[in-house]
Amino acid sequence: MTRIVTYNVHRCLGSDRRIDVGRIADVIAQTAPDIVALQEVDVGRARTGGVDQAHRIAERLGMAFHFHAALKVEEELYGDALLTTLPERLVKAAALPGYPRIPQLEPRGALWVSLKVGKARLQVINTHLGLVPREQQIQAEALTGPVWLGHADRKDPLILIGDFNATRRTVVHRRLSEHLTESRRALGQRRGTPTFPAAMPVIAIDHVFVSAGVTVRAASVHASALARVASDHLPLVVDFDLADQV
Repeated sequence: MTRIVTYNVHRCLGSDRRIDVGRIADVIAQTAPDIVALQEVDVGRARTGGVDQAHRIAERLGMAFHFHAALKVEEELYGDALLTTLPERLVKAAALPGYPRIPQLEPRGALWVSLKVGKARLQVINTHLGLVPREQQIQAEALTGPVWLGHADRKDPLILIGDFNATRRTVVHRRLSEHLTESRRALGQRRGTPTFPAAMPVIAIDHVFVSAGVTVRAASVHASALARVASDHLPLVVDFDLADQV
């Protein structure tokens, strides 16, 4: 069995207004993951002390990592990362389209990595969608189109993971569910497990979508005392098997 975690780390800013990369790494370590998808990661930004958070977290966990900067301001970067203990290679990292009517919205992107799990190959796409419903719909259309899920290099088994800023009732969730199965639904869970806000979670906006060939064994939210203060999201933890995994 393999464990994957998605975690919006909120630039390692906790509810106590303290920036603490080590605390985020400790929360991740509590979940004992094989693969970790992170969102809202700062690299070299003045507001978080110029730290390369992706590298620092990966180093503390003894993991390899890939980072994609959705936002670049001169030398300052902000985006998504994928960390793993498994053999890996980067397939693609690119921007997602925005909403032309509101050009000042925060840029969004996606990061696609191929991993070796036993004798099987698993593809994982990590993303963080926008906040405006029409913006999210445009980005979901891009993810399910020929550039991402419809790309010639896409091979199942595949996992699409991240902070979608969308609950089960949204158009975006329904659109993605036409192509993949959301992990909690794969287990027959009627309700999404809340991940936000961390202190008292009430909405489920972090998701793990799986393709054919991925069997979901468990899905839960990691709500330790440390996790409730380290970020504004809680980590979503999913255990799975692959058809050809040994």
